[in-house]
Parts: sequence; C-alpha cells; structure tokens
Amino acid sequence: MYTTLIHRADLDDSARAALLALAPGELQASADGYVLRHARPLASQECEILRQQLVCDINTLPPGFDPEAVRLLITDMDSTLINIECVDEIADYLGVKAQVAAITESAMRGEIDFATSLTKRVSLLQGVKIADLQDVYDTRLKPNPGAEQLLAGLKTRGIRVALVSGGFTFFTERLKQRLGLDYAKANVLEVEGDMLTGRIIGTILDAQGKARYLEQLCQELGIAPAQAIAVGDGANDLLMMKPAGLSVAYHAKPAVRAQATTAINYGGLDSILFMLNYSRTYKSAIPGAFV
Repeated sequence: MYTTLIHRADLDDSARAALLALAPGELQASADGYVLRHARPLASQECEILRQQLVCDINTLPPGFDPEAVRLLITDMDSTLINIECVDEIADYLGVKAQVAAITESAMRGEIDFATSLTKRVSLLQGVKIADLQDVYDTRLKPNPGAEQLLAGLKTRGIRVALVSGGFTFFTERLKQRLGLDYAKANVLEVEGDMLTGRIIGTILDAQGKARYLEQLCQELGIAPAQAIAVGDGANDLLMMKPAGLSVAYHAKPAVRAQATTAINYGGLDSILFMLNYSRTYKSAIPGAFV
C-alpha cells in the first residue's frame, strides 16, 4: 500500500475525482491536506501532471518510511533553510556578484565540481570586510518561509536538527544560535585583520563531506540513516540525501527533484511537518472515496 500526500486543504469534488481516477484508493482529509492510500504506485509523470493541475505539492512517501521513527533532520543552508546564496551576496560588496552567481548556478546544477567552484568563488572575495559579512547576515539573510514553524514542530517531536553547508561558518554558527539548532558544520573562511584573504582554511566541505556528516551524526545518535530526513536544493546535496529515510528537494534544481524521494515546489519548509505528522492528523474519510 502506498501513501500519497496532497499538500492542499481545499480540493473540490472534481480535483478529488481526478486523484482517485489516477490512483484508486482511500482519500482522507487531514489538518494539512489530504492523505491518499492506494495499491498502485503513481508514476512520476502522473504526479507532475497532478501538481500542475492542482497547483500544490503532491508526494508519495517512500515505502518503508516510518515518520514515528525519525530522530534527525539535516538540512542545507543556502536557498534551503535561508533565502539567499551567501557567497553571491558577499560578492556584491566587490561588484562581482554576477560573476560569482554564474559559478554558483553551474555548481548547483552539477555542471562543475563543487570544490573547484567554491575555490574560484572564494578567491573573488579577497578584500571583503568582516563587517560586510555581518551586513549580509543582518540585512539580507532570512529564514525561508515555514522554517521557524518546521523547527518548532521538530522540537515538539524531539527530533534533532543539523545544518550542514558548503557555505561558511560565519553564517551557520549564527543561525545555529538564532534558531536553536543542535548541530552545524560548514567551511571556514580565512581572515587577516578584518578582511577575507580569498582562501578557505582546511578541507572543503563538499558533497562527500555532507554525506559523511550525516553518517557521523547517525552514529553519534545511535540511529540508522533511515531515521533521518535530508533536505536540500542542489547537486551538492544529493549524496547526503541518498541514504536518508526521506529526502526532500526544496524548490530545487531539476536533477535534485528527479532523485529526491519527495519535493516541495509550491509550499514552505513547514510542509515537511505534514510528511511527519500525517498519520496523527486525520479528520475523516471522504465519503465515497474508497474505490
């Protein structure tokens, strides 16, 4: 039996009929949308058609995923937990934002190696003042929609939260304190005086590093990767997302959406709570929905 979540609470009769025509089963109303239990799997193309027709997120949960067993959520930072790509915004202070952003976009699509791309981008930041980084944090960086609601919901469930980023500790450590996160890991920018040197200290945290961090945290917590949720938006997140019990592509690049088990294209980060709590929030079965 498959479980598909429809992240919308106002489906009319025709929309419900369209769902049940593609996947006959039992459709139940929930506090956050609808839960469809069905015997035949929905093809990815069918799901995409429904998403576009209903203008909402629709996700079939992976077989074997147990929301009650989840103990860890690990998330990317830039354009996932927060609204910006920090390195691009820093570059704006030197007038090289367009150049850096083009490299960022190519790396996010998986067209160039992440470590190489980051080295190139950071080299262009030589001479940026620490005060400029603080200004980015204070004036440009905001949690993405639903982030704070998600974190509050995870806290009530006792689920730990880790922030892992190919970006910089300057931002991850501040976000850890501000949002009450349990763990944070990122790259360290080299600073001389009050300016960036254009270099990174130590080994670059890349896709492999993110995956290793997930494995490390699971070992520390005494849990299996199947008890973790991994959230990201770029190619650099795919290795981390692969072993997780649930992977969530958040407003992500096409390659990431294609490989993640679920995707949020319309809603906010709090949509993840529906994936965790759907079994606790049934309202009622839709009359005549069981086919």
